[in-house]
Parts: sequence; structure tokens; C-alpha cells
Amino acid sequence: MTPVLIQALPTLHLVLAFALAFWTLTFIFRIVLSWYPQVKLSEGFWPLVSWPTEPLLAMTRRVVAPIGGVDVTPVIWAGLISLLRELLVGQQGLLSQMLLKSQAIA
Repeated sequence: MTPVLIQALPTLHLVLAFALAFWTLTFIFRIVLSWYPQVKLSEGFWPLVSWPTEPLLAMTRRVVAPIGGVDVTPVIWAGLISLLRELLVGQQGLLSQMLLKSQAIA
């Protein structure tokens, strides 16, 4: 690893962990909001939830049809992002292991 990467690794790890956790949380909010169809996602606090999720959900809705009238695309993305977060910054994740190795070397 290059010295620049070693110095940037803790910051990258923290930022990526936070971003993926935030994104997972927004998809969980979308799952809960799907139970309340009267909520308008364009009013109040809800654009903060719909803005980061809707592009992915719209793309996925073209491929995955609702099951029994229920939109399952937020569940799919919450699972995929949680998996990605675990693979990259989880306890045994790739960036976590690189960070541990760089700290052991230093």
C-alpha cells in the first residue's frame, strides 16, 4: 500500500461506514413509509428520505414487479447495501482488515 492510501484509510473507512449506514437507514424508512401510502414524499422531512433512494428504486421497479401489490424494491436495496457495508467496513470487511494491517505495520 502507498503511504497516501495508508494515511487516508481511517478517514475513508469512517466516511464509507457512515454513508452506507445512512443509506441503509433511508431504505428502512422507505420500507416503513410504504405502509402509509397517504404520506407525500415531496412534503416536510420526507424529501430527505426519498431523494437518495428514489433513483435506485425507480430503476429496480422496472425489473422487479410488486409482489402481491407490495413494492419489495426497498427491501432488496436495504439488503444489498447492508451486505456491501459488511463486506467493506464490517468487522471482517476488506477496508477494516486493511486498516488493521496498516496499523500493525506502523
